[in-house]
Amino acid sequence: NRINLRALSIKLKMVALVSGGKDSTFSIYKCIKEGHEIVALAHLSPASPDTQEMDSFMYQTVGHNVVHSLEVALGVKLFKGTTKGVAITQDLAYTETPDDEVEDLFSLLSRVKSGTGCTAVCSGAIFSTYQKNRVERVCERLGLVSIAPLWRAEQGPLLREMIESGFTIRIIKVASIGLNQRNLGKTADELWEHFTEISRKYGFNVCGEGGEYESLVTDCPLFSHRIVLEGVKQVCHSEDDIAPVWYETFGGVTLEEKEGVIGTSLGARADGS
Repeated sequence: NRINLRALSIKLKMVALVSGGKDSTFSIYKCIKEGHEIVALAHLSPASPDTQEMDSFMYQTVGHNVVHSLEVALGVKLFKGTTKGVAITQDLAYTETPDDEVEDLFSLLSRVKSGTGCTAVCSGAIFSTYQKNRVERVCERLGLVSIAPLWRAEQGPLLREMIESGFTIRIIKVASIGLNQRNLGKTADELWEHFTEISRKYGFNVCGEGGEYESLVTDCPLFSHRIVLEGVKQVCHSEDDIAPVWYETFGGVTLEEKEGVIGTSLGARADGS
């Protein structure tokens, strides 16, 4: 059941799980609009820094070497950990399992809680009960509240809301019928009409909830700096004729300072109040 924090007027000190993608970033935006304070960011990347992409059931890993820039762009401390991305147990309900990738999240959030005194965890889950259950189970073990502000939102209107709220959403991985290498590097706004067309034709999930694509937010109203990507390369992971898998890698980033942006480090609201 979704907790109605607005009705309860509860303000929380939150750690935000971040991947650099649209869902985790927009969840931060939503939580700040509700008046909550983001006291930390938390991110899990592959155990090997040379690994750009792995098939984790829990974590977006493509673009992981850009996530550190969020610490500056959002003005919030980033806690980092590593994962082998292995799901030992794949049941919908999760119980503590040694060496499972969920235990990597438990270890990371244990460290964040000790370092910040946070009371809640913000995640970008929309329709994955598998992922939401695991985050909630970790939170239960740590005595934290799990908040998923985008949970069960209708995907088309949600993506439009992100775009119209000023989020620049770059497509950095494609893995679906109707998408290919040419779509890499384009924004969700540029691909909006194409997304809606292939949604009608093939049942494509407009927010990518079926793993159809992954994204990177390079600018939004919360950022004090735009993220400018350098050394962009395109990599073919699978040459499937129907649903080829391509992703981008990045040699580095430059942070371009913006003017008149209110950050999140003091719990400032996304509407500027």
